[in-house]
Amino acid sequence: MPGVLAAELDPLVRRLVQLDAGVDTDGHAARALGTALPHLWEAGWQPADVVHVVRRRTSARGARLLEAVIGADANGSRAAERAPGAWAAQLGGGTADGGAPVADWWRSERIDTASAWRDVLRVLGVVRELPPLELLLPPPSAWAAGLRAASVHGDGVDPKMLARIRALLAKAESTDFPEEAEALSAKAQSLMARHTIDAAVLGQRSGAEHPSVGARRMHLDDPHVEAKASVVQAVGSANGVRVVLHPALGMATLVGAADDLDLVELLVTSLLVQAGRAMTVAAGTGGPRARSTAYRRGFLYSFAQRIGERLESAREQATAEATSTYGTEVVPVLAERARAVDAAVSELFPHLRRRGSRTVDPAGWHAGRQAADDAELGGSRRSLAGGQGR
Repeated sequence: MPGVLAAELDPLVRRLVQLDAGVDTDGHAARALGTALPHLWEAGWQPADVVHVVRRRTSARGARLLEAVIGADANGSRAAERAPGAWAAQLGGGTADGGAPVADWWRSERIDTASAWRDVLRVLGVVRELPPLELLLPPPSAWAAGLRAASVHGDGVDPKMLARIRALLAKAESTDFPEEAEALSAKAQSLMARHTIDAAVLGQRSGAEHPSVGARRMHLDDPHVEAKASVVQAVGSANGVRVVLHPALGMATLVGAADDLDLVELLVTSLLVQAGRAMTVAAGTGGPRARSTAYRRGFLYSFAQRIGERLESAREQATAEATSTYGTEVVPVLAERARAVDAAVSELFPHLRRRGSRTVDPAGWHAGRQAADDAELGGSRRSLAGGQGR
């Protein structure tokens, strides 16, 4: 926190400690925070979004404070019963009766009174200055009877397929053997690409009028948020998902078919883990320069570009294989799917601007590209026959 702002808070904190050494014994702080929530929900924010930004701008402890307030508010409004499933999944436990979330948080954190009041003021300052976002889910004012059971994102990926892909990526992240990780990741990408095409064609055959398109937010942690977002952009582009970045908030909005959104989130998470591991190896062998911010940013941008190329190649191969199965159905079905996504993006973001290119560290760029080649996603250089069982 900047020194000037801390200096401004200190007199308020000292006064609050004198007035209420028990931290929010009258519930005023909880009410002040709780009063801000309805305005945020109506402005397009969701619980996980607010917690994410508070964590970035204050601390993990401040995020836990807000989680406690949101949980108490949700219990008081019966949000778990009334909210869309995607909203309800973001809610924590909270205070059972919705009564004293700030005081309960303070006791659970075991911190001194001054630190607690400073956190309260910081969190309150953040939540009251957040800008409006695009409305991706109905806010509480629009929750109607039966909405809780409705599927906001559509049917999504077949659970068995999703579990299979998730297991492959988890093994790819955890193995100490590069060749095994290569085969597992390539297998997962192959399954993803073919599943998307199969779902689109079969959906068209079943008589669905329009592809099911939804939007959700992905949260990116510091450091190098914009460089990490380039990985999201690359994976999304190669899988029919449009990505809109909110750099100041450390978030990206993903717009696409429900099954594509699920798969892109899985692959992005895995790739960021693999990129982080590769950067750690580079930092240990590349000297001081490999540990610099410029190097790491360049590494991630290059990693993203090369991964995107490989994933595009894999998608083209999957499309060719699907064409041999379905014939002329494939191209128009995928085109319709892309048009539906573009239409949803235009509706959500009517004033969208493209970002310009950036100058990056050359050594980091080349190292990132090499790491992307080693990740071997989107078209393995060797056959997977006899490798991972189906």
